[in-house]
Amino acid sequence: MKHLEEFTAENVYISAPDPETFQFNPQLKSLTIGQTDLSDLLPELFEPIPNLQVLDLSECQIKSLDFLTQVNLSALRCLKLRDNEITVINETIFQSLPALTYLDLENNPFTCDCSNAGFIQWVRSNNQTQVVNGHQYTCSFPVAEQGSKLLDFDIQSCWMDVSFLCFISSCCITLVTLLTSFIYHFLRWQIAYTFHLFLAFLYESRRRKKGAPNQYDAFISYNIHDEAWICREMLPVLEGEQGWKLCLHHRDFQPGKPIIENITDAIYGSRKTICVITRRYLQSEWCSREIQMASFRLLDEQKDVLILIFLEDIPAHQLSPYYRMRKLLKKRSYLSWPQAGQHTGVFWQNVRRALEAGGAATETTHLLTGQAAR
Repeated sequence: MKHLEEFTAENVYISAPDPETFQFNPQLKSLTIGQTDLSDLLPELFEPIPNLQVLDLSECQIKSLDFLTQVNLSALRCLKLRDNEITVINETIFQSLPALTYLDLENNPFTCDCSNAGFIQWVRSNNQTQVVNGHQYTCSFPVAEQGSKLLDFDIQSCWMDVSFLCFISSCCITLVTLLTSFIYHFLRWQIAYTFHLFLAFLYESRRRKKGAPNQYDAFISYNIHDEAWICREMLPVLEGEQGWKLCLHHRDFQPGKPIIENITDAIYGSRKTICVITRRYLQSEWCSREIQMASFRLLDEQKDVLILIFLEDIPAHQLSPYYRMRKLLKKRSYLSWPQAGQHTGVFWQNVRRALEAGGAATETTHLLTGQAAR
């Protein structure tokens, strides 16, 4: 086969020719191989024939044209690939065929989606290569596009989708990252608190429907620095003399359970909540959450479930930063331990009456001891 310029083989090969078939024919200019299975065609077959000008590989079960990017066929002018199994074509393939002026791709099962957008754009815009009957190429995939024209596919949606999706994705990722950081640093406690308030509401609703009794007579909300007074003054009277069943952090909270859940269970599992107020109490984050939850229960049930005891005389101007406390004091009675003086017996009798009271909450209840904040 020395010095051949044209070679044709139709229905001759069973599979792709050996890569060394044309190694002694560097002047070959026209090559036709038809009705052969070239699905495993190797690009090495074309290395010895760089002067090839016409290549016809019709009816050869070719699925991809990627092999053309791996060979030097800079002189190729005519490429025929009719009746193959090509579905997607990467337009960059034609950059390796600078002399191509004739392209025949009829009867290939093209896919009409964004994977072929580059090829469709190339067919429409290139002025050098004649794509034979390109306007007649039809779609085989997807099923929804079957039978429609390849060049009628709207490639603008592909460019817009890609850029728009990239923009939206980057914005969403940035927004989610910022929002997550903000929530974690500033709102995680509030979200957890709101969640447990909701659980407490469900818990109380179920308890009411079942008619279940409260586990405790009162939950004592206090700052750890006031625990000595609780143990020395309050417990001996309320539990020892009066016989109330009280719930305290250090004694009755369930170990290993999240503290906000313990607080919720304690407040809603008790008939009343006694808040022992001091300056340190007002400054404590957890004490603040306890009185917030007790206030929520007060508003929800509209019952007298909250008792306020002041262990210190706190002037009104010092309560200014504590809006919730000032609001409560304008509407509710409270007990003052300093003003009880030597009459502690009266003080504890007032506490007893407050614990025994079970009516609706009012704004005009007589003050047990002390003056309302102004």
